[in-house]
Amino acid sequence: MSGRLVPVTDYSPARADVASASAEPALPHETPWCAGVFTGIGSLPGTDPDEAAALVAGELPDLPHLVELPNRGVGADMLGRALAICVDLPAEVVPSGWRLARRTGRDMRRANDFLAWDLDAAEQHYAGAPRVKVQVAGPWTLAANVETPRGHRALTDDGAVRDLAASLAEGLAAHLADLARRLPGTRFVVQIDEPSLPAVLVGSLSTASGFGSVPAIPAAEAEQVLAELVGSLGDRPTVAHCCHRDIPLNLLRRAGFGAVSLDLTRGSALPPAALDAIGEAVEAGTVLLAGIVPTASPGGSDAPSPDTSSYSMAPPGEGTMPESMAPQEESGRGASGPLSYRDIAAPLLDIWHRLGLPDASLERVAVTPVCGLASATPSWTRRALRLSRDAARLLADRAHG
Repeated sequence: MSGRLVPVTDYSPARADVASASAEPALPHETPWCAGVFTGIGSLPGTDPDEAAALVAGELPDLPHLVELPNRGVGADMLGRALAICVDLPAEVVPSGWRLARRTGRDMRRANDFLAWDLDAAEQHYAGAPRVKVQVAGPWTLAANVETPRGHRALTDDGAVRDLAASLAEGLAAHLADLARRLPGTRFVVQIDEPSLPAVLVGSLSTASGFGSVPAIPAAEAEQVLAELVGSLGDRPTVAHCCHRDIPLNLLRRAGFGAVSLDLTRGSALPPAALDAIGEAVEAGTVLLAGIVPTASPGGSDAPSPDTSSYSMAPPGEGTMPESMAPQEESGRGASGPLSYRDIAAPLLDIWHRLGLPDASLERVAVTPVCGLASATPSWTRRALRLSRDAARLLADRAHG
């Protein structure tokens, strides 16, 4: 085996023609969520966008996503991708990470190039897809991890936070318009990644000196900024993604997100408050993107080489993912033995049983890996996506009795 990411299928010209011919503007209430849906979070291993997009088109035919390949280095990371989407917001990489700058330099040109290449790959491989998911770091994760020109977190400057949020909203609109030109007839699902939001809300982020903490942002303020971003997206289906154990589920729902992507591998061992929030969300009609597939082979034999670094803000070997953005330890990595799709679905069904939710409500659950797959091996990446597919089919069978 070469270790390359090889798809099992791809969109055929016939399928593309049918989809394009039948595509019409969807009504506001129409969503991509139905029984049996499965997708990825965004990041994948490797450095070849064409190869990665071919894999996604083959393995995730109902809801492919724009690929993210952070192992390419500076500019391909989560923050670099978001800054490339933002409008009139130049930045550069310094030893501590991304920092706002006076003019566009080499780092931003790299980020823009990576984005353009990924869009080219999507245009080639996703033609005819009824829906495509796009991902971008949200305003609070940007504010928590991007520095002002003076070297402080943008989070400490109200003006910088407003500028980041406004630039992101404007840039995301242009990004979606570009995708619509490249993929006519396709509707887009927008995923806002907010891994740092819990740290922002509790005030656990360190100051630039490392001797203090940035004050917590009031929940009402965080909600308002997110609600404005969701509002700018119109009728497009929106997803809030956060794989932190303390995801603020109720806040995200109030901000207007129709779906929430979260780690559910702990099953009913989740804290009672978290279980209650999940139950309320399901009963209110919120769609759950259930992160129940491990991001690495549970047996450990498929572990990635040590030189890979998800969402690295610096060149390979010179930086790691900020702590506030890192997935939590309870991500299903520690189990042993081969996993079946029934094993994968068990924690979610455990939650449903504990909360007394009807099986019919499983129709509003999509299956995903716990988080991004950038640090996975190619073989586990294929396996994880296929486990997502099979677990989603199991849930669909349960939903339909």
